[in-house]
Amino acid sequence: MLNFDIQNHRPLREIVYEELKMQILTGKIIPGTRMMEVELAEDMGVSRTPIREAIRKLEKEGLVTIEPRRGAYASQISVKDMVDILEVRQDMEGLAAYFAASRMTDKQMETLQEASDSYNRAVAEGNTANMIAYDTKFHRIIVESCNNHILVHMIEQLQELVLRFRYIYYDNFKRAENMPEEHRQILEAIREGRAKDARTAADVHIDRLKEMVIHDGIQQGRK
Repeated sequence: MLNFDIQNHRPLREIVYEELKMQILTGKIIPGTRMMEVELAEDMGVSRTPIREAIRKLEKEGLVTIEPRRGAYASQISVKDMVDILEVRQDMEGLAAYFAASRMTDKQMETLQEASDSYNRAVAEGNTANMIAYDTKFHRIIVESCNNHILVHMIEQLQELVLRFRYIYYDNFKRAENMPEEHRQILEAIREGRAKDARTAADVHIDRLKEMVIHDGIQQGRK
């Protein structure tokens, strides 16, 4: 049930759309799930109209697939989709790390270190939600500190796909013990102003994710 008391200043269709979108991105609605208008309307305490409008909008964004005479489904993410996302992410975030090595402020570096430390604690504790949150924050700080508005904008457009991907691969994640060291190498290269090394470390980080996806595959929908 949505909390309309907090958000009642916004159009209902926007609230419903953003709620369904977040449920898909975070895996609460797993890939392949049928989007039943009646059930969703009952769960959210709304009529079917804003649900229907949200589903159509999500279809345009590629998060929902509508099949004639079968209905709407949360879109699947194939291994090819994941590799495509990682290839684009690798190129852009590697460049961001390269720029960050000469442009990151002391305050941003402090925040990056805090995000890295928090991520490491989450790995040690096996806290998946915090792993995702601090992994996302770690990379976001690097992107923001590159001080290139065009690059930041391009990466922001990719972030929703990256978020959905994170929730899928962390559900069957075999590399968590290696991630702190990979983050450390990126962080140290940026801290020491070694731009080429920062880019290389970022490339290696994504390459290892690609290897996992290609060789091991990801089992979707294991919640």
